Formats: sequence, structure tokens, C-alpha cells
Amino acid sequence: MKNTALTHIHESLGAKMLPFAGYNMPITYEGVNFEHETVRNGVGVFDVSHMGEFLLTGPNALALIQKVTSNDASTLTIGRAQYSCLPNNEGGIVDDLIVYKMKEEEYLLVVNASNIEKDWNWISSHNDLGVDMKNLSDEYSLLAIQGPKAVEAMQALTSIDLAAITYYHFEVADFAGFNDVIISATGYTGSGGFEIYCKNADAEAIWNKVFEAGAAFGIKPIGLAARDTLRLEMGFCLYGNDINDTTSPLEAGLGWITKFTKDFTNSEALKKQKEEGVSRKLVAFEMQERAVPRHDYEIVNASGEVIGIVTSGTMSPSMNKGIGLGYVTVANSAVDSDIFIRIRKNDVAAKVVKLPFYKK
Repeated sequence: MKNTALTHIHESLGAKMLPFAGYNMPITYEGVNFEHETVRNGVGVFDVSHMGEFLLTGPNALALIQKVTSNDASTLTIGRAQYSCLPNNEGGIVDDLIVYKMKEEEYLLVVNASNIEKDWNWISSHNDLGVDMKNLSDEYSLLAIQGPKAVEAMQALTSIDLAAITYYHFEVADFAGFNDVIISATGYTGSGGFEIYCKNADAEAIWNKVFEAGAAFGIKPIGLAARDTLRLEMGFCLYGNDINDTTSPLEAGLGWITKFTKDFTNSEALKKQKEEGVSRKLVAFEMQERAVPRHDYEIVNASGEVIGIVTSGTMSPSMNKGIGLGYVTVANSAVDSDIFIRIRKNDVAAKVVKLPFYKK
């Protein structure tokens, strides 16, 4: 098991620690619902240093990114980030990721912790363009400072105007007394805030400064369990649950990051799929009675026929009702469609809804 630069702090705070993607990670501190509400209404901090970072540089860096990702990275300007995915050759997804344009001919790719080696090997196998690739995953820490009070709470720690960094933009600036920190208006909670990329050696000092600055705003450490409930309320896909090697980006509702203005891995097959239409779709649903849907539960129609499977599910802390994502046949995918979740042999009523579940 790997530790992050902050593992000892989480342990000293009494966090419940569990293995996640090969790392010893904090799952909860004071309870999922409390931590969830802290981020929705105030400000909380996640240690997500297990995520992977690859630096791609050189005159062909963009060309390689264009070849392996589905989105159009040519639209990026310095200081902008882009959500994208790595399609495989079979119509599925190697991983989803964020692409940052750091400088001309320099890009940072942030990938899921569980896929670091897989993604590195995949991108490397397509690098016949002489692009310089560096795997910085073991050198960097990542703090997600999330919530509506994040900007106000953190402003004292930097000379730049945090409120001026719009969604999916970033600055490389001073933060908490350290230079060259990436301050990115990204995050997976839907409640605003920043992700802070720093060197491992600086992570503990930055963590302490963040909590000093945020004390007056009720800042709290937040575990990965609340990160999951927060992202699910927004309908954000989680790799390994809602998308994987067998799910097409078009089936997953990720057509908006699948740009056919360029050629990329398996783009011809995906283009054909778009033209012909998919046979199943990832939908959002709310339970119509008190019940909690879980990963891999069957989805059935009124006749009891299996029409799909749940990929993510939880009891929404913000809405106090069961919510989930799952793949169903196209015929059952329209908003307001009545579906049923098979929970311990009982078919419990649910309804297909429009995302996000949580509306501010």
C-alpha cells in the first residue's frame, strides 16, 4: 500500500483509512453525511494525491494528445483545462482525464489513480512522435478545496484573485507561501472551489496553512466516501463504475467530449456508432420509494424483464432519497420513464430523471 504525503495527518485526525487504488486513503472522518453537507454549504478539503500526473512536452505534444483523446485539445489556450477520455480500440474507454495546457508545447494530463500504469502504457504505445513524457505521479500532491466558501476562505493565501479563475481554468501562482503551485478551478463535487497541485515536500505545510486560513469558515477534512456522494449528485461519471473498457463514450452520455473534427483512436467506429445510434444509454434515476440502489443491481421493466444494470447508487445526503446511474435499453431511457431496481428479489419503482440530481 502506498501512502500520500499526508497519510500520517489523516491517521492523527482519526480518519477511517481503507485501501483505494493501491493507496491508504481516508474514507471518512466525522461521517459521510456531515462531510457531504460541509462541502455543499461551506468548505472542505480532500486529499486526492493518489491521482496521476503526466507531463507531455515538445513540438508534437498536442499531436499525441489529439491522437489518444476524444476531445479537441487544439482549442485549449494556456491556463485552460479540458475534460476528455482515452478511447480504446474496441469502442470502450481506457480512462477519463483532464488535460491542462501549461505552456506552448507543454501539457499536464491528470488521470485516475487506479489507471496510472495502464494509461502511461497506453499513451506511450502511441508515442511514435518523439514526445517527451514524464510520469510525475509520485512527486505531486493534490488537495481539492471544495465548497461555496472556498474562494473567500483561501483568498488570503495567494496574491491572485481566486474569484477571477473561472470553471476549468487555472493559474500557476503563489499559494500558502510556496511558488509555482497550480490553482485549478476544477473538482468533482459541483459546489465550486479549487484543486491545488504542489510538490510532496510542500504538501503538509500547505495543508496546515489551508486549515488555518479556513478555520473561521468552518473548514473540515473530507474523505473519499463523501467525494463519491457529491459527484453522484451531479451525475459525474466514475471510472470503474459508470465508464470502463467496455462502455462507449456515446453510451455514457459523453458525446460532448467526443469530437469528430479530428481523427483519434477508434474514431471511425465511434462516428459510425453515433450515426447508427447506440443500443443502450447511461441514465439517471431516482427511487420512488425509500430504497438504496447499489452497483450491479439489475434494472427491470414493469414486466420484470432485465433491461439494464445499476452502475452507481446511493442515498443522496442532500435530497434524502435513493439516486443512481445505470445503463438501460434506449427504449427505456427517456426522462420520466418508469423503471424498477431489483433489490433483494423485490422490484422497487424508480423514474428516469434529468441531471444533475442536486440543483443549487
